Amino acid sequence: MTIFDEEAEHYDKWYETKMGAHADKVETECAFRLFKVEPGMRILDVGCGTGNFSLKLAQQGALVTGVDSSREMLEVARKKAKQKKLDIIYKEMDAQKLGFSDDNFDAVLSMAALEFVSDYLKMISEMFRVCKKGGSILVGTINRDSAWGKLYQQVGYQEPTSVFRHAHLRTPAELRKVNSEALVEIKECLFIPPDLSEADINLAQEEKYSRYTSGGFFCALWKKL
Repeated sequence: MTIFDEEAEHYDKWYETKMGAHADKVETECAFRLFKVEPGMRILDVGCGTGNFSLKLAQQGALVTGVDSSREMLEVARKKAKQKKLDIIYKEMDAQKLGFSDDNFDAVLSMAALEFVSDYLKMISEMFRVCKKGGSILVGTINRDSAWGKLYQQVGYQEPTSVFRHAHLRTPAELRKVNSEALVEIKECLFIPPDLSEADINLAQEEKYSRYTSGGFFCALWKKL
């Protein structure tokens, strides 16, 4: 059993809240400004969870394989793909030891999973290994140096049952040092603070806060040389 098995049943309820829907929207837009999907691309979604991003990739015509260490999260992902009539392959797998051959996928992506692996450098190395030369590798993760990062660190310390007790948050500066010669760009998003009133959760506020604060989430894009 993994730390996410017990979270699987209610994990997606976050996206049903106004803040969760906003976070999903801006994080998705941030990722797709960097990560270009073309129909027929073979894409690996690492740490796919309940399939939130796998579905978005498949809806754009990509041939998607999603992997996660949580069997329960994968069961939810399979049900969602079936409901939407999307042919996505899901496999139980450790993100730090991907069971695929070298140069296997056109692109490799991971959203909101890096913070939950013990060795993030090993995970990124594996993502590079299974990606074809010239392909894109994208990682989206919580920014430790942000209001959101501080919140999740507090939750992790204060709530014994929270998955964030197991999180290791990173910063844009840390990822900028990883395979720096292959790094294309890093973009931040989710600038609004987590304690903003529900009435003020909108893109106008997102734009306002982006002028003077760090994003709670960021995406890093590399091209395999």
